[in-house]
Amino acid sequence: MKIATFNVNSVRARLPNLEAWLAAAQPDVVCLQEIKCESELFPPIAGYHALVHGQKSYNGVAILSKQPAELVSNSLNADDPQARYMEARLNGITLINIYAPNGNPLGTEKFPYKLDWLARLTQRAKELMAAEVPFLITGDYNIIPEEQDCYSPAAWTDDALFQPESRAAYRRLKNLGLYDAFRALHPNVQEYTFWDYQAGAWQRNNGIRIDHALLSPKLADRLVSCSIDKAPRGEDKASDHTPLIVEIKP
Repeated sequence: MKIATFNVNSVRARLPNLEAWLAAAQPDVVCLQEIKCESELFPPIAGYHALVHGQKSYNGVAILSKQPAELVSNSLNADDPQARYMEARLNGITLINIYAPNGNPLGTEKFPYKLDWLARLTQRAKELMAAEVPFLITGDYNIIPEEQDCYSPAAWTDDALFQPESRAAYRRLKNLGLYDAFRALHPNVQEYTFWDYQAGAWQRNNGIRIDHALLSPKLADRLVSCSIDKAPRGEDKASDHTPLIVEIKP
């Protein structure tokens, strides 16, 4: 089973890119973030069933799957107006798709919101661990976990993505017993999933790794491969992110 995560940075603006990538990569499931459209305006995509949780102009997540998935929840908090979370079940696996808050600029309410949101995500992961179900949490975490996940740590010192509190939140989640699929198989490889549109970041390979897949122990036992597909970032009208692909044994 091939499960991908892809922050598309507007599904309607990137639809030709997304459809071309799906045709080439053929994932069984793809978790999309930043779809930036209301649910009813999400475009149909041939060969895939869609669960969509969108909002106008910002945020938004969707799960595309070749087989229909069962929606479990669209929120970590019923009072949260931002479309950032989707939980579904498919083939005995709980799939959690996240678009975690960015948290910038520091010194505003956005950073505490980021940390609170991550704390609620960790609580949900605790519940699933206690239930001993196979699950993964994948998507755009907006966290650079370690220095090797960044082309220049010094350049991100004042950014919410690299703050000690953000990185500690990632560690708390992982320390529940979850496995970073990419790092589990590539402990010393320096690869990225995001390159800014500015300052020639893509051309210079000035990237960061902020799109992750954390697997529960039962699912980690079935991990076959995890790779970053850089090709979509080099296309015309590309998203600033590129897909992360996890392959799981049946």
